[in-house]
Amino acid sequence: MPTNPAYRRLFTAQLLALAGTGLATVALGLLAYDLAGPDAGAVLGTALAVKMVAYVGIAPVAGALAARLPRKTLLVAMDAVRAAIALALPWVDQIWQVYLLIFLLQAASATFTPAFQATIPTLLPDERDYTRALSLSRLAYDLESLVSPLIAAVLLTVISYDLLFVGTSLGFAASALLVGSALLPTTTYARTTGATTRGIHIYLATPRLRGLLAVHLAVAAAGSMVLVNTVTYVRDLLGLDDTAVALTLAANGLGSLIAALALPRILDRAPDRRVMLRASAVLAVTLFAAVPVTAWLSNWPTLLILWAITGAAGSLVLTPAGRLLRRSAHPHDLPAVFAADFSLSHACWLLCYPLAGWLATTTGMTTTLITLGTITAAATTFAIRVWPTHDPDLVEHDHDHTCDHNHLEDAELVNGHWRHAHPYRIDDLHTRWPA
Repeated sequence: MPTNPAYRRLFTAQLLALAGTGLATVALGLLAYDLAGPDAGAVLGTALAVKMVAYVGIAPVAGALAARLPRKTLLVAMDAVRAAIALALPWVDQIWQVYLLIFLLQAASATFTPAFQATIPTLLPDERDYTRALSLSRLAYDLESLVSPLIAAVLLTVISYDLLFVGTSLGFAASALLVGSALLPTTTYARTTGATTRGIHIYLATPRLRGLLAVHLAVAAAGSMVLVNTVTYVRDLLGLDDTAVALTLAANGLGSLIAALALPRILDRAPDRRVMLRASAVLAVTLFAAVPVTAWLSNWPTLLILWAITGAAGSLVLTPAGRLLRRSAHPHDLPAVFAADFSLSHACWLLCYPLAGWLATTTGMTTTLITLGTITAAATTFAIRVWPTHDPDLVEHDHDHTCDHNHLEDAELVNGHWRHAHPYRIDDLHTRWPA
C-alpha cells in the first residue's frame, strides 16, 4: 500500500463505507420482502434502475459542484447525507418511500464517488503508487461483495435486519470522520461556463477516453450476463441449488480479485491500451465460449471457469481506467472528468441490465449469450479503432492564435500556424484532438 498518510485514511474510509453499503444491500432485500412479499424482486429491480438513473443523471451535475466546493467539505457532507438517509430506511412503510430514499442515497454516492476518485491522483503523483492504489480499490470492491454478506449473515443471528441500516450509517459516519481528518491538497478548480457538461466534452473529445467508454460497454454486457442471469442459469438450466448460485458468483469475484492482485506487475510490463483491449476481447471470447456450454454440455465446472475468466478480464479492463482519466485532464478538470466517466459507464450498465434480463426471459440463454457476446465484440472493435496504437503524452499541434499568448512562447511559425508540442489535454485552448 502507498505510504502517504492521507491516502491511507481515505482508503480506510472507503473500506468502512463499502462495508456499510454491503450491509445495506442485504437489509434492503429483506425490507423489500417485508413490504412486497413475493413481489420483492420487482421492487429490488426497480430500486436498481433508480440507482442507475441517479448515477447517470446526477454525476455530471456533481462534477460541476465538485469544481466549486472545497473537496474535503464536499466529501464529508456527502458521507453525512448518506449516514442520515441510512438511518431513515428502517422507518419506511411504503414502497415509494424506498424508491425516494434510494434515489437520494445514490445521488449522494454519485456526488461522493467521482470527487473521491479524483482526489487520489492528487495525493499519489507517482504512477506506480497510483496504480497500486487503483488495484487496492478494485480489491476493496471485490471483497465487499464477498465479505459483507457473510458479516450480515452473522449479525442477523443476533439482531433484526433493520439494525443493519444502523451499521450502514455508522460506516458512512466513520468514513466522514476519516476524510475530515485527512490532510488533502488544496486544488485550484475550474470555474468555467458549461461546467456541468465540461467533463463529458473532455471525455468524448479524447480518443483514448472514447476507447475507454467502448470497453465500459463491453464490461457491462459481459457483467450483466453474470449478475442478472446466473441465478436462472444455475437453478433452471443446471438444476442446482442456491449454494451453487453463490459459488458461481463467487467464482466471478475470485477471478476479479486475482486479476486485481496481478495488475500492478502486468502494467509495469505492458501499456494500458494493450492490457485493456486484450482483456475486453477475452470477455467477448468467453461469452461465445459459453454458448456450447449452455446449448449442449450443461457443465457446471466449466461455467465456473468461464465466469472466473469473465471476472478477471473485467477487472483488467476497469482497474486501469483511473490512469487514463488522470492522463487526459488537467488537475482542475479531474472532478468533472471522473464524474463523466462515472455517469457514462453506468449508462452502459443501465442499458445492459434490462437487455440481459429481457433476452434471457424471452429468447433463452443461448441467444442471450450470442447477443451480449456480439455487443462485447463490437464494443472492443470500436475501441481498437478509436484508441490510437501510438498514444503519446506529448502531442505536436498547431494554433491559429497570435504568438503573444503565453501558451505559445515556445511555438514556431510553420505554414502560417504556430506549432509546438506538450502533454495534450482538452481545455479552453485545445477544444479538439489534433488530426
